[in-house]
Parts: sequence; structure tokens; C-alpha cells
Amino acid sequence: YKRQALEFVVTGADPAIGTVAGRTYALSHLLFIGAVVVAGTPILRNGYYSLRNRSLDIDFLMSLGIVASVAAHHPFEGAILAVLFSVAELLERFSMDRARDSLRELMDLSPETATIRQEDGTEETVPADDLEVGDVVIVRPGEKIPADGVVLEGTSAVDQSPITGESVPEDKYAGDEVYAGTIPESGYLEVEVESEADQSTIARIVRMVEDAEREKTEREQFIDRFASVYTPIVVVLAAAAAFVPPLVFGASWSYWFVVGLTLLVISCPCALVISTPVSVVSGITSAARNGVLIKGGKHLEAVGDSDVLAVDKTGTLTEGDLTVTDVIPLEGADEEDVLRRASALERRSEHPIGKAIVGYADETGVTGDGSDSEPAVSNFEALTGEGVRAEVDGTTHYVGKPNLFDGLADLEHVHATTDGGVELAEMGYETTPQCDREDCLDVLAEVVPDLESEGKTVVVVGTEERPIGVIAVADRVRPEAKWAVSQLQEQGVRVVMLTGDNEGTARAIADEVGIDEYHAELLPDEKLEWIRRLEEVEGGENAHVAMVGDGINDAPALATATVGVAMGAAGTDTALETSDVALMGDDLTRLPYLYELSGKANGVIRQNVWSSLAVKAVLAAGAPFGIVTVIHAVVIGDMGMSLGVTGNAMRLANVEPEVPDGLELEREELAGADRNSLEGHEVDDTAV
Repeated sequence: YKRQALEFVVTGADPAIGTVAGRTYALSHLLFIGAVVVAGTPILRNGYYSLRNRSLDIDFLMSLGIVASVAAHHPFEGAILAVLFSVAELLERFSMDRARDSLRELMDLSPETATIRQEDGTEETVPADDLEVGDVVIVRPGEKIPADGVVLEGTSAVDQSPITGESVPEDKYAGDEVYAGTIPESGYLEVEVESEADQSTIARIVRMVEDAEREKTEREQFIDRFASVYTPIVVVLAAAAAFVPPLVFGASWSYWFVVGLTLLVISCPCALVISTPVSVVSGITSAARNGVLIKGGKHLEAVGDSDVLAVDKTGTLTEGDLTVTDVIPLEGADEEDVLRRASALERRSEHPIGKAIVGYADETGVTGDGSDSEPAVSNFEALTGEGVRAEVDGTTHYVGKPNLFDGLADLEHVHATTDGGVELAEMGYETTPQCDREDCLDVLAEVVPDLESEGKTVVVVGTEERPIGVIAVADRVRPEAKWAVSQLQEQGVRVVMLTGDNEGTARAIADEVGIDEYHAELLPDEKLEWIRRLEEVEGGENAHVAMVGDGINDAPALATATVGVAMGAAGTDTALETSDVALMGDDLTRLPYLYELSGKANGVIRQNVWSSLAVKAVLAAGAPFGIVTVIHAVVIGDMGMSLGVTGNAMRLANVEPEVPDGLELEREELAGADRNSLEGHEVDDTAV
């Protein structure tokens, strides 16, 4: 302001200092040149390196404008250009740092120190970076877990939201994996370190996000190519505007030099070039904060451009673990008796169905745990492909497929146990008129087909003389699956299920979650072939297909799809390293969020690109008429648009995952119940 006042207001205090090359320099001129030196030195240094590399970039163009202004005896314009461009660069760096705040939050999650337990039982505090594999760290409630590891002792509800994005804490027991940066909320833990600090899950996430930000998207590559052609053309036009009118038409050198300088500044594609990367940075870091790891900007764009989402069934739409869904007691036995006998046999089996029955029996409090009340089992034999056989309390029992009982117990005429006020109709069946009893039932004709139509596997428990009960086992559908599918369909995504399971189970699961198109009994290579079929659409253009699976047995299909999305990648090296996008927790609500974020990111990128071009076109049109000056070009075309596109990109940080109210309430209730069950197992910190 003082310099401008000397030249334009207090002219009497602006004496001439000297004459150089026929040009008189006043005090204000020297002060303007001083401002150029202070503010323009970094710009000129970068411009020099750009010239050496023959790169017509922003720094070179600004350096050219500053030097030309001073050389042409327009130090005021040169000073304005140097100062305002320096301010614009500072604001741009500040804005990009704001976009990376979510990533910085991730980097700050791991604690700086850790408490390790020595072999003699004493405790020592050491830097977290010095932890080695095999060290045992002590973590008290509220402290951050310093490294990935396995719980050796203690139980606690652990807040894993930094890794999985899941707001509900997960209960951890001895033998469970825990991750660096997560926080035990309710109990003391002793954790054996399994990875060094720089190899923890959260450290790998940070590295992958940083790599993703450096990777150029297709739009960014196009803009770079566009700028490489656009910039030289505008520079030539700027030079023509500065020299042609004075040389050809005898116009004012001073006026048209300023016009040419203004066009030179307008030609700088600063806002245009950062319009895509700032959006990518904002989108990727926002996703990482919400438990979605996107491995590159091109994948962020590709998700929003995909027309079809192919989903695996087991471990994706379903939880991937078998559980008992129905227990139908027969011939006077009750549910507890059926489960006790079945679990007694299956406890000696390695089959997944047997493990599901044993697990359910333990959960429901049925003995079967080695106590005195457990049935005595002897002469156990696994019947390959059919079930198991053993003597229970001296009587031979069978647990297996219905056809295992061919020639043994009669399954076509049995009687359901309806004691305790439970009527056969309440169980969903009608009495079969085979005898005078009202609870007569045909297991083979009614029960088995009914349960199998729901995608369940049927197991019969019985002796050689009579059946005791029917147990149905199924892989439970995730509670959020139906909601997630409906949200995706509302967004215009065609959802297709690809599964290796049988037709009946596939149909039942598809009906339950609302998927209209499914393909069953597919081997891994057949899933890959279906991805290719889904890409083929009428008109010769290929559709973009995203695939979501568990990241291991779906690897060929995930690799072939436009975008491969891995479920539950936290702690799974294969999924974390090989997928394009990783949902860190087993949470399908992140899929609609991913599509929403990607769609908005693509929209923001388009808005930034076209608004940058439009503003530059308007400024360029006003420059020859003197309406637009160097100040306008820098403040509006460079600084203003850079801040504008950055601010627009920052809107992506406000995109949050949506969770249906009922599901959130259910999760909180389950978490609360699980935490209550931990109370009796917590370790007294004082005693420790």
C-alpha cells in the first residue's frame, strides 16, 4: 500500500532515483522491484528448473510474466503478479492439506509409546516404533493398542472404527486379532505383537492411500494432455496480443503489453490441473476415514461409472459361518434333548455342519461341554458324505442327511413334539392323516422340502428305531444385506449374484435380499466368464462391472472386473493387497456409500473442469477491452478458481455412510449385551 501511495497518491514523496537504459526509476519503482525479489524468488527458481526441463508449466509462465513486466518498465504489474501468485500458492497448499486431514488423522492414531511386560513380570514403557514381533504389550481401557497382534489375556469391547469404520465396538477375547490404533473400552488386554510398527494394518492403509493419491486418474491424464496443447496456444495468443497491435497498427505498447501479460496469466492452467487431484484426495481420504480403502483415483472414478455390481453370496451377502436356524423335536424329545445328543456326536466331527451344531448347543446352554451330564459317546464313526454314527449312552445314534435313515427309522410317519402349548400349525405344518394323533408329520414330504426351499441344509437326528429331531443349518444373511441391495438398486445399479452354491439356496438368498438376477453352481472360472458376459451389452459398447467378494476364492472374478471390491479386508493380507477397493469391515452398508461417494466425486470433477475453462474463457474475452487486468487474472482466474475447485472438492468429506435406524439399534443392543457378558471376565487393573 505504501508503494502504491507513493506512485499514485503522494507523488511528491516519490522522487526519481536514477535513469537506466533511458528509463527513469522512481522510489516506488524500486520498492515494486523489491517486492518482486521477495515474493518472486521461489517462483523464478522453479521457473528456471522448468526452463531447463523444457516444461511449459505454471511456474515458467509466471516467471516469464514477472521478468517481462520488470524488463518492460511495468514493475507494478510484476509485483502484483509475484505477490498474488505467492499468496495463491500458499492458499492452494493449505487447501490440499485440508483435503488430507483425514489421512493425517489416520497417521496420528497409533500411540507413540507402549507398555511391554518383561519376562520377570515388570513393566517398561518404550517407543511404539521399537516394538518387536513377540513382545507382550499391556493395554488398559482407553489406551490405544500400539501394534497389530493377538490377545493373550483379558477381554474387552474394542473400538475398531479407525480400521473398519464400524461405530459399534467389537468384543475381543483371548486368541482374537486386534489392530494398532484401536481402543479397548471396557477391559484390560495383554497383546502379543505380530507385526512391527511400519507393517501394521493402519500403516499399510496410510501407505496405500498415499500411493493412491499419487496415481493419476484417466481424467487427470486427459487434462494434463489438454493443458500441454492448450497452454502453448494461449501463450502464442498472449504474445500476439502484446506485439501485433503496436507493430502492425501503431497501438500503445504499454496498453497492449498489459493485455498480453493478462492473457499470459489467464493461460496458466493452475485451477484446471488441480481440479481432479484435489477431488481425488478429498474422496479417498474421506473413504479411508469411513472404513473403505480405495487403491487409486481411477478406481474411485470407475465405481461411479460401473453399470453392474456382481456380488458373491457366501461371506458377502451372508456371514460366511453356518449356524442352526431350526430345531424340530420329534417323538416326545424336546429341543434340548435333540441338541444334546446331536452335539455329543458332532463334537467328534470336523465337518462345518457339525461345528455349527456344537457351537449352537454351547451358545444355548445345552451341556455337551465335557461335564458330568454330557452323554457318554463311544464307537464314533464318520460316514463319508452322509453323516456320523456313534453309541450314545449305549444306544446307536445317527446324525446326517435324511437318506442316511433309509432302511432305518421311518421318516414318512413321525410325530412332532408339541408339548408345552406348541401346536403343529404354529410350526408351519399341517397334520398328516396317517393315524389318529393330531401331531402326525411326514418329514421327507413336508419338513425337508420346506426347509431346503429356504436355502437350509437339513440334518436328521435319531436311532435305528425312531427319529428324535430335525435340525436345519444355514449361512445367515447379513442383517444389512437387503437394505444395501435396495439402496444400490435405487441408485440405478444392476445387482447380480454369482455363487457356487446350489440352485435352491441361491434362489432363497436372492429372494430374501431382493436380487432379481442370480447364477448358481459356478466354479471360480465360471464366475470369471459371467463377469465377461455382464460386460457385453447391445450396441457393441462394454458395460463397466464391479465385483464384490471375499478377496480369496473370488480372486479371478475380482481381477477381471472393472473394479474388484474385497469384503472384510482388515487383517487379511491377500484382500488388502490385491483388491482395487477394500471394505475394511464386513459391512455391506459401505457399498451404497461407496457408489454415492464415487458418483459425487465424478460430478465434482466435471464441475471443477468445466467451471475452470468457463472462467478462463470469460476473462480472456474481457482482457483486450481493458475490462480484465492482471489483478483480475490472478485473483479470479488463478487464486479464486484454485480456492473454488478446492472448496467444491471438500464437499466430498461430508459424504457419510448411511445405516438404517433399525439396524443401528440392533447392533448397539447386541454390542451392549456382549459387553454385559464380559463383566464377569474383566481383570482388575489394580490387581494387575
